[in-house]
Amino acid sequence: MSDELLELVETLSQIEQEELVPKNVRLKLQSAMTALQENGKDDKIKANKALQALDEVSDDPNIPPYLRPQIWNVVSMLEGF
Repeated sequence: MSDELLELVETLSQIEQEELVPKNVRLKLQSAMTALQENGKDDKIKANKALQALDEVSDDPNIPPYLRPQIWNVVSMLEGF
């Protein structure tokens, strides 16, 4: 796994551990982290899978407002792959 993907997984993990994150959002964040950590796949494929999960998270109305920009930041970094 590249250093960039590892950094994104760490960021998603920090977001996921926030107390106010709803369970459904937490599950999507875990799904994105799992996609980024898959072995034997191209980084572009990993990023695409994670983007699909995070797209749903960023639109969730229950997510705390202060976390939304952090998720958008991860999404923008993934779009660079």
